Amino acid sequence: MRVGIVGLGTMGTTHAAGYQNIGDCELVAVADIQPERRARTAKGYGVRGYATLADMLSAETLDVIDVCLPTHLHREHVEMAAAAGKHVFCEKPLARDRAEGEAMVEACRKAGVTLGVGHVVRFFPEYRHAHKIIQSGELGNVGTVYTYRGGGGFPTAWQDWYANYAWSGGLTLDMIIHDFDFLRWTLGDVERVYAKSTFGRDYNRLEHVLVSLRFENGVIGNVEGTWLNVGGFGTKFEFACENGLLIHDSKSASAFRSYRQSNSSPAGSPGVAVPESPMDKDPYTLELEHFIQCLHEGKEPLINGQEALQAVNIAVAALESIKTGRPITLRPERG
Repeated sequence: MRVGIVGLGTMGTTHAAGYQNIGDCELVAVADIQPERRARTAKGYGVRGYATLADMLSAETLDVIDVCLPTHLHREHVEMAAAAGKHVFCEKPLARDRAEGEAMVEACRKAGVTLGVGHVVRFFPEYRHAHKIIQSGELGNVGTVYTYRGGGGFPTAWQDWYANYAWSGGLTLDMIIHDFDFLRWTLGDVERVYAKSTFGRDYNRLEHVLVSLRFENGVIGNVEGTWLNVGGFGTKFEFACENGLLIHDSKSASAFRSYRQSNSSPAGSPGVAVPESPMDKDPYTLELEHFIQCLHEGKEPLINGQEALQAVNIAVAALESIKTGRPITLRPERG
């Protein structure tokens, strides 16, 4: 599988490194409109660099296009790749809204190409293990669940696109969509969403969100996310079940920590927080390896377009709830 990446921000460069550790595929080209970034990555991996996806498609023989662009550019580039007959791996979130996402899924279906989406949390060992335990039923039914994701400061990127709410969807669509996807994968479909956020009442770079989810099986979930810088990036989850409590805290390994508030990102720091992993292959490499293997075997990836659409649907409902102050029903409530 000959791979080309478009977009060389934090995730694009992370993916470029990941492909070096995957057999049965080869990174052969990259594209980015920023000449310095494009040249640096192309030279670093010994591949060819292009300004645009269109340029790359016209000059290269490729099997896979990996789209790591800002969210509002996903549809255009996924559809372009699909029209060229290329399989597509697209970073999360799939799209800024459901209509865009549905159009992307349909474009790939009509073109007969496979679409995979980068909900990488499903490949983190603690989340995969929790999914397995909850699905096995060994702790009994789940009553409530709480997840947390955040810290590390506001992400910086090309044209400050994270700060453009119309482009990124803010914290709710860009970051805690990871938890929406994980919880839906583990607990089933969501029935109702209610959310509160500081957006519109405070500086958007200090956004903090709390989303309450009611699942069709009756479980109540609370998802918290923050872009506040104090304490650095971290994740948590807590499943309260009939026969026990299942807990993860990414910071629990250290007995004591001290943090200082930072008002700016240091030079060379990543645009978004990328959690470290002690595994031989990090979760980002594992998700790409899974996608490439699915292509070789003619199978659907774990997170295909339809799965990713469900996470977008939950996130968009949360945004609507934040805007209106009302709960949003996704599916008919049971009598």
